[in-house]
Amino acid sequence: MFKKVPMKGIVCLSIMFTSLTTFAASIEGYWRVISDRSSEQAAIVEIRKSRDGTYKGKTVYLYPHLNGKARSEFCVNCPAPYTNKPRLGLEFMTNMVQDADDHNMYVKGKFLEPTSGKFYSGKMQLSEDGKRL
Repeated sequence: MFKKVPMKGIVCLSIMFTSLTTFAASIEGYWRVISDRSSEQAAIVEIRKSRDGTYKGKTVYLYPHLNGKARSEFCVNCPAPYTNKPRLGLEFMTNMVQDADDHNMYVKGKFLEPTSGKFYSGKMQLSEDGKRL
């Protein structure tokens, strides 16, 4: 009887470690944004979970130059209520929710692109290691 107890404990611990390693990482936190066009660092953004369960993102740091050009500090082309608001602190992402079937996928988000002032629908996928979004 006592010989089976250590074996059950080992099996139980291995199941616990497996479930911890397969659990999806969260998108909450700070992320570095890399420009698709130039592969340069563009900004640092913060993503937080709201009380209603959706995720929101805001810009917390703007790198001063992109493609060798100074960037606009304000959202000039953006629609109201974002018109002429500072890009630093701008909430650019709203309504993002975690997909019920795939915990590394986030869907139904709305994104504001500050240089054009256009809104886009989008989704995000977190890499398996939780390091790329």
